[in-house]
Amino acid sequence: MRAARHTAPADSVTLRSFGRVDYAAAFRAMQDFTAARTAQTPDEIWLLEHPPVFTMGLKGRGGTRTHIDGIPLAYTDRGGDITYHGPGQLVAYVLMDLQRRGWGPKRLVTALEQAVIDLLADHGIRGERRVGAPGIYTTQGKIASLGLRVKQGRSYHGLALNIDMDLTPFSRIDPCGYPGQPVTQLADLGVRADLAVIGRELAGKLAAGLGYTDRHAEFNGF
Repeated sequence: MRAARHTAPADSVTLRSFGRVDYAAAFRAMQDFTAARTAQTPDEIWLLEHPPVFTMGLKGRGGTRTHIDGIPLAYTDRGGDITYHGPGQLVAYVLMDLQRRGWGPKRLVTALEQAVIDLLADHGIRGERRVGAPGIYTTQGKIASLGLRVKQGRSYHGLALNIDMDLTPFSRIDPCGYPGQPVTQLADLGVRADLAVIGRELAGKLAAGLGYTDRHAEFNGF
């Protein structure tokens, strides 16, 4: 997970698929990529999934708990509160030079949410935003969470879309800080699709919605 060495215009993106990656390793790689990139480094979108882990955003900074019912709890530097990642959930990390493209964080959040809404619509599912609660919701519950970090005009972290996973761990927390927030997934909404297939669909939606016209895909499969 290293910054690409070739130069590219602001409309270029590299799409990478890493399979299942430990959260701590991915977090460290995002930070390293962001610290090492230059004005010529192309943006990247990383698609992956994580072993079971709870992650706490900046709202929970200073916490000392390390596990919840045997599942590790990682403290991170993204915005937001606590959420859960696990096998069967597609995670997309967006490493964008916002300053170079003249974007602000709000525009990026809107574009990420719209990519999920458009993907759901392709499968006959209505997704919607909620004021003050980033992410995408359906009539059955929240299906995608979102959290970003912008450092020196460059973003990392991104979104997580529930595909076909064990949702039980969500019941042990207040998802994204909202008590009693129901969660759902594509499988429970009648969509039976391989994680890699949805990954390709989401990558296409993200690349289009974020305005990338020059795309380099490196899909290795999950």
